[in-house]
Amino acid sequence: MTTRFQAAALVASPSYPNAVAWSDENLVAVASGHLVTILNPATPFGSRGLITIPSSLPFPIGVVERKDLLSGCLLSTCLSRDRRPCARSISWSPIGFAPNAGCLLAVCTTEGRVKLYRMPFCEYSAEWVEVLDISEIFCSYLTSVNFGELDVTSAEFSDEQPTQLCTGEECANDLPISVSTKGRKRGRQNALSVMYTVVEIKPGNSRDNNARPIVSLPKSKAKSLKKVPEKCSFSFITPDKYASRSAMLSSLVVSWSPILRSTSEFGLEAPNNSSNGYCILAAGGKSGKISFWRIHELQCYSIMPSRDPTAALLIGLLQAHCTWITSISWALYVSDTARPQLLLATGCSDGSVKIWLRYSEELLKLTEVDHAPFVLVKEVISVDSIPVSTLSLNVPVRSRPEMLLAIGKGSGSFDLWICDITTSKFDKAGSYDAHDHIVTGLSWAFGGCCLYSCSQDNSVRCWILHGYNLGEVPIPSNTPGVKSSTDVPNVFDSCFGLAVSPGNLVVAVARSFDADLLNPMYQARTQKAAIEFFWIGGQQLDNLSNRCLDFDAESLPGFPAMELVYWEHNILCSLNQYEHPDKPLVIWDIISALLAFKQHAPKYVERILLKWLVSYAGSQFGLSSTILSHASTSLSIITSRQLQLLNIIIRRVILPELKADKICSTQEEELNGFGVEQLDLWVALLLSSEKELRERLVGLSFSAVLNLMSTSFKNFCKPGRWSPVGIAQMEQWAALTRDQVKDHIKQLASEVGKLAKSQLHSMCEYVPEEQCSYCSAFVPFESTENAVCRGKMCNDGVRQSHKLARCAVSMQVCPTTPSWFCICCQRCASNLAPQALFTMAKYPSEFKSLIESPTLDVCLKPLCPFCGILLQRLQPEFLLSPSAV
Repeated sequence: MTTRFQAAALVASPSYPNAVAWSDENLVAVASGHLVTILNPATPFGSRGLITIPSSLPFPIGVVERKDLLSGCLLSTCLSRDRRPCARSISWSPIGFAPNAGCLLAVCTTEGRVKLYRMPFCEYSAEWVEVLDISEIFCSYLTSVNFGELDVTSAEFSDEQPTQLCTGEECANDLPISVSTKGRKRGRQNALSVMYTVVEIKPGNSRDNNARPIVSLPKSKAKSLKKVPEKCSFSFITPDKYASRSAMLSSLVVSWSPILRSTSEFGLEAPNNSSNGYCILAAGGKSGKISFWRIHELQCYSIMPSRDPTAALLIGLLQAHCTWITSISWALYVSDTARPQLLLATGCSDGSVKIWLRYSEELLKLTEVDHAPFVLVKEVISVDSIPVSTLSLNVPVRSRPEMLLAIGKGSGSFDLWICDITTSKFDKAGSYDAHDHIVTGLSWAFGGCCLYSCSQDNSVRCWILHGYNLGEVPIPSNTPGVKSSTDVPNVFDSCFGLAVSPGNLVVAVARSFDADLLNPMYQARTQKAAIEFFWIGGQQLDNLSNRCLDFDAESLPGFPAMELVYWEHNILCSLNQYEHPDKPLVIWDIISALLAFKQHAPKYVERILLKWLVSYAGSQFGLSSTILSHASTSLSIITSRQLQLLNIIIRRVILPELKADKICSTQEEELNGFGVEQLDLWVALLLSSEKELRERLVGLSFSAVLNLMSTSFKNFCKPGRWSPVGIAQMEQWAALTRDQVKDHIKQLASEVGKLAKSQLHSMCEYVPEEQCSYCSAFVPFESTENAVCRGKMCNDGVRQSHKLARCAVSMQVCPTTPSWFCICCQRCASNLAPQALFTMAKYPSEFKSLIESPTLDVCLKPLCPFCGILLQRLQPEFLLSPSAV
């Protein structure tokens, strides 16, 4: 039986499939009833974030007569008894779309509304902050085009139909249940008497905030109404039009596309000087239409309240199916020879599934609503009697350009389709009766080698792809390290979705409890469901089935030797996938797995790390500790991303007990104090790696200053271009470490020293003498990490000094205002490093080409120059914070 390694209880139970989503910054969101619960998998029992699904005012889509309320097309609406809206669908954006450079969470409710939320990173609250209401914008657009209806002036506005008048104050006590406010008497509410106003909205304007739902009053009460203004009048529409308009506005599922980049290769630039990164948010509704919204990364990020609001542009409406859209899945296909292609899979309640395609740069050209934003590639399943519950689309990185599509159905089975992208040839690989009830979750892992499925029958299964067939294998039952001791009862009755971690070593499953088996006094009141985490790093893979054991396995209780082979392979593959600079560096699951194994098998962990180090530092030394003493000589030919990965591994796995500031302040001649020779080698390698990254950053800064002096200042300092800061401190650092830095840095420092200081001060904030933020005393430059001011003499004759933190990028003293913070190396940053530092393949022979390249023109994310992870605001422990490592 599969054993979880940790679980956390939820106060509300999920109700819809795909209720779990794992973000690129390592946060897990669960759509649990009237709440969306957000937690950190590194500390699932700690602080959490919440989104309380609010009740919203109905859309102003028209008015129907009372006698038509029980007509066939409106009967389901009138008989609805959903007094409290719930979360129906959730989806995370990629990193870089929130004001703090994190992820936005799109939430679709049972009322059909779609809203975007961000983390409360400066509000000191657990409630997430709404940043955009997609449904409001969509309603404005549909109203401006009259919902696409042509016969507007015929029956809809006929003089024969009666007109009712009502003021907002007079109808306040008769609001429908879904929009009632505190203090209103529920006895006066009548769901069958709800009518809606028609609000005239011009294109580009938001909906009238003063518009209120109108209630058809009984004749006795209507006679007592006072005289009302004529501007509150409205007209009736037919029940069919009301149902059609309601279906257009009622969203059922939301999904973010992968991040897309606008490049100058095809003559395309991001509009309005916005970032060149953008995403497409798809919202599928009851009408069978999907709306597509283009959202760009922000131009700048801040840990303080941002003045730049998130903007969404409606670029397309696609009539994908004839009825309810139940599932949407994206994939991006990028080849060396062809343009990037954005693939879209859509599933419907009528059982049909379609594949759509659009070139990514074409989506950037759209400035108006396109009614054919995607081209139909294939209808893989035509209409049948079994609705589609979930889809999972994947384009694995293989020699053959293939697309894998798993289709979950309401019958408990799922289909597998494989497509050759170059020839657009689709083959049905098989249909699998995996579960007894509806399939509520499908997720690919390990580059398309594994497929995980779950169902409302409370089962979770794993499938391995053998060629063009899937074969079921057990989920690993062994758990490295200490198991969770949290008291979460194991009395589940159904699963509502699953999600795989960014490193593909952990899977999260949302399950609801069987209320009849809970303690009614304690458990049933506070625990409705739970989120479980399972290790899948030891998952059996087809390509390793014939591999021989080439090492002596240590004694690990319950771990077969072959499972250790799988763990080693999967950890190394996870590390290798992060070497691409565009992939967000989130390796919490890798670090947690290595630390868990380190407790009982340190030699096994050492073997994995040495094997990983050999893969890019040089294979001539073999799997021995000899490579540690020689790796420092190979650092200049290693990419910046590999150096950052190395720094994280050493800090979090090799030296987890040693404080970050102690490592940074340790000098090489003091390393013998640790007492372990091999540990000293790891620390020396860490210091050398961080020194290599600092030299690259200083080289970029010096070269940028020299280029700034030789070119037009106006052209260099255009919006979005990086400008160096802290040149004076970098000069002092180069002078202090003159015997250790490369000759290239010495030459650049010498050229910068010959420049006029007055001109440097006006162009790049050249401040050779810094002052303390607290006492204005002089602050000498003695270390790149911290500074101590000279202080001022007090009345009692004691000189009081202040310890200050230096910026990890500029080496200047950080101001007293909140700064960016790295949770790995514990450094602060008040300035940001250029993108060229993170994409550098090796130490360059000269920096001039990098300075003149477009890598300094992009909008920068706040990344740590030494760890490569996303910087964040330092939060108190009682607030939720993501843990990338």
